[in-house]
Amino acid sequence: MEGDDKCDPDRPAHPGTFLAGEARQSDSQPGERRIDFPVSVVLPAGGTGERTGLKTPKQFCSFLGRPLISYTIQSFERVSWIQSIVVVVAKENMDLMTDIMQRFQHRKVRAVPGGSTRHRSIYNGVLALGEQKEEEEGSVSVDRPKVVIIHDAVRPFVEEDFLYKIAMAAKEQGAAGAIRPLVSTVIATTSEGYLDHSLERTKYRASEMPQGFTYDVISQAYHRCTESELEFGTECLHLALQFCGTNAKLIEGPPTLWKVTHKRDLAAAESIVKETLSRSACVITGGSSCAETLANALQKAAGAVDMTLDIVPDLTGDCVTYLLTECNFIQVSVNRCCLTELKTLLTDLEEENRAVLQPPVVIWIHLSSLEELSVNGTTPGPAAIMDVASAAKLRNILLYGVWLHQSEAEPLKRAPRSSTSTCRLQTSVVMLDVTGILDAASQVLAGVFRVDAVSPEIHN
Repeated sequence: MEGDDKCDPDRPAHPGTFLAGEARQSDSQPGERRIDFPVSVVLPAGGTGERTGLKTPKQFCSFLGRPLISYTIQSFERVSWIQSIVVVVAKENMDLMTDIMQRFQHRKVRAVPGGSTRHRSIYNGVLALGEQKEEEEGSVSVDRPKVVIIHDAVRPFVEEDFLYKIAMAAKEQGAAGAIRPLVSTVIATTSEGYLDHSLERTKYRASEMPQGFTYDVISQAYHRCTESELEFGTECLHLALQFCGTNAKLIEGPPTLWKVTHKRDLAAAESIVKETLSRSACVITGGSSCAETLANALQKAAGAVDMTLDIVPDLTGDCVTYLLTECNFIQVSVNRCCLTELKTLLTDLEEENRAVLQPPVVIWIHLSSLEELSVNGTTPGPAAIMDVASAAKLRNILLYGVWLHQSEAEPLKRAPRSSTSTCRLQTSVVMLDVTGILDAASQVLAGVFRVDAVSPEIHN
């Protein structure tokens, strides 16, 4: 799954790789790029968000149950070689930021008060990094960083590969920054509102974030710059060039570096997170050959909708890592008389604290025969499954029940679309008559994952 993300630089990294709690400190994956010098991050988050037209600053606006800034922090926390993150917020929002850090268990982060302008806030963050001492909660010391990455709190989709490029270029050149091609031609106007001249678009680029600097360059640039620059300036790369003579290495970044600026951008960010979260799932078969047949059909159907399914017999041994990295699970039970497997999966997810950052989605597929249905008491009824789903929802785990059964005595016909649509109702159980497993798999994937698998609301 991670390999697929890296092959497509225009899509954000799979949020399933964003680990919760202490899992973030786990060993690096094979092939992960390593950096052997300390890197820290400054996230200026003191803006008022006037352009969104909302009362709440955009960095604190929520979607899918979390504020925007939490997604941005998560993008950096999942990178093992980033040692610390300083979030710079307005003084009146310090308590709010502290609450967010505690509620979503952000461990590498601390908040510091900002200044009256963007540059003053960034400078406060840089100074805070220079004053880092031994961590209060442990004996591991946090050194003053060799490289400081500055990024906007409202650009949540930055990826590790690009951060690596910025950090390495900053160490070698003293400064580095992301750029993107200009979308529109830049023109100058006269004081009367007429066209003066235009710039040749191919010669210019848009300056983006993230930007990286050696600590000495960025701290000296701010120390030497004028009050006018601190008050009215916005470009950190310009300060490094003007006051330290450091010419930044410019690196073209992916389209996902876009910034949440307007209200509609929040909706776009939510859609991206939903779509990204639905791109993969882990199918648990319990070692049953019938379940593996269904899983293989699901995998084939998933490929048609650009989704990856990994099939495992259980979540023990090497497969236990899926509890830390995956967001979606499909538990297949074949002619089982109880919900033991399902309850075990829910317990494992709760123990790994996976529901802190986003709700895991679990689809329980019970593959049964009519012979099983005819025996009273051997199969959990809809009410029992709904009770389990209701209890799971209180733990921020979304559970869907899908019941597949096949009759040998009479021909089966495809379940109507109206039946599939009820898959979207939280705590619902669906009984489907299907002509084939592949048809059922397609309906489940289309009805649950691609529509609202990560939405905590109940859809009618």
